[in-house]
Amino acid sequence: MNPLSLAVRDASTMLRRNLLHARRYPSLTLNLLLTPVMLLLLFVYLFGDVMSAGIGGGGADRSAYIAYLVPGILLMTIGGTLVGTAVSVSNDMTEGIIARFRTMAIHRGSVLVGHVVGSVLQAIVSVVLVGAVAVAIGFRSTDATVLDWLAAFGLLVLFATALTWIAVGMGLVSPNAEAASNNALPLILLPLFSSAFVPVETMPGWFRPIAEYQPFTPAIETLRGLLLGGEIGHNGWLAVAWCVGLAVLGYVWSTSRFNRDPK
Repeated sequence: MNPLSLAVRDASTMLRRNLLHARRYPSLTLNLLLTPVMLLLLFVYLFGDVMSAGIGGGGADRSAYIAYLVPGILLMTIGGTLVGTAVSVSNDMTEGIIARFRTMAIHRGSVLVGHVVGSVLQAIVSVVLVGAVAVAIGFRSTDATVLDWLAAFGLLVLFATALTWIAVGMGLVSPNAEAASNNALPLILLPLFSSAFVPVETMPGWFRPIAEYQPFTPAIETLRGLLLGGEIGHNGWLAVAWCVGLAVLGYVWSTSRFNRDPK
């Protein structure tokens, strides 16, 4: 077999390993899914009428706020699943399995590729499940075309891939699973400081730059435009630029850290 075929084979083996781990320990994934679902239900049923009246400047319309809220919740779901990625990578590094892999005739990068692909698949499945809850409580995307849906799916995959590489790096530099969970916490908190729940222009002036100059806001606005048939403007290329930049940064950081000889 040529080197490429060997790399693909080894990466597929590592992917199956990570998916088996996720199937055997579903509690972590379910706990991380609980947060976006609870936030979705909380904001829709407790604050939906008030928030929709404030955003629209008219009467209360809960369905309008559901449409506004769901894109942000979907991206928040991706951020939440990354905690499991960081913890999984940290466990591999601290429990000795990586030391055994280094002595075996396997492609060196297949371990990280297996983690990344497995985590992206879990993130997309989580997004689908949260999206199903959103549809069940009234979310509709009637103005989106087939191309819009394909672009939205591509953005979700790209965003999940970029943040997964960052989470892998966080797991590699963490001394234990608890530290990895804490290091990945900003990936959960950043969506709370974005345009996920209210428009950026309604925020206080001192807080607005925090919401504007971060990766979640342009990604949320792009996804919102694609799913609701609205304007995307400059948010599209900003979201892609953030994704590419974070993916490159995470890849370089993770591979350089992983390839260091153990002390």
